[in-house]
Amino acid sequence: LMLPIMLGASISQLSLLLDSIIASFLPLDGSVSWLWYADRLMEFPLGIFSIAIATVILPNLASHFASNDGERFTETLDWALRLVLLLGMPAALGLFLLAGPMVSTLFQHAAFTARDVSMTAWALGAYAFGFLGFSFVKILIPGFYARQQTGTPLRLGMIAFGIGMVLSISITLILLHLDFVAPHAGIAASTATAAWINAALLFLRLRRDGAYRPAAGWPRYLLQIGIASLAMSLFLIVMAGPLASWTEAPALNRILRLAGLVGGGALIYLTVLVACGLR
Repeated sequence: LMLPIMLGASISQLSLLLDSIIASFLPLDGSVSWLWYADRLMEFPLGIFSIAIATVILPNLASHFASNDGERFTETLDWALRLVLLLGMPAALGLFLLAGPMVSTLFQHAAFTARDVSMTAWALGAYAFGFLGFSFVKILIPGFYARQQTGTPLRLGMIAFGIGMVLSISITLILLHLDFVAPHAGIAASTATAAWINAALLFLRLRRDGAYRPAAGWPRYLLQIGIASLAMSLFLIVMAGPLASWTEAPALNRILRLAGLVGGGALIYLTVLVACGLR
């Protein structure tokens, strides 16, 4: 059982390596670094929320499978998917809408210029599109490992990886032909798309196997999160301001503004969720 898990875990690292190789051929100096910084920021909430939840549910799923308790198995998966959506939606929107402010606040000093901020923000915005896809993959894979089906996620992951590589090369060539200002963002967008494809394949396989059956209440739950996300997004769009106001501001000013935006956005998100009846 261990070998497919080892190979499956290496797919994401192989994808990152090949993305860096493709970026190294781009005419813009700094493309590899811009992607690396953006990936680090995307991986931060992924590790805090999504991987933590996946780690928690694996022994529970394995226990339910061993005791032949299919109802508890699907309930655990459903709980994890709801929780990762609850936490992952504002994280993804925050990464997208505050890409420039975050990169400027955290990295803009010494040799990291305003241009580097803009270029890294392009990549982070593209990665943000796939944040929930990456998160769902982390949650769905334990549904296979707990049932000792370690080879299935590997095969599905390789399919998504192959599609992602084709997209990465194709989109990058198209953006170069169009003289797009940030062609490296095409690499990040392709990786994000591959994550959604992987998540969809895993989800459909679990549904086909009968291992997961969505519980009642998903439409209302999605509506509640959607309304809260919209309210938070409007606040961030209005209050963030143009990127130039961040790159030209002193470091302390950027820190305080970003803290206010993150705190204010979180407060609005939670308040609207409660107002919508989510408990």
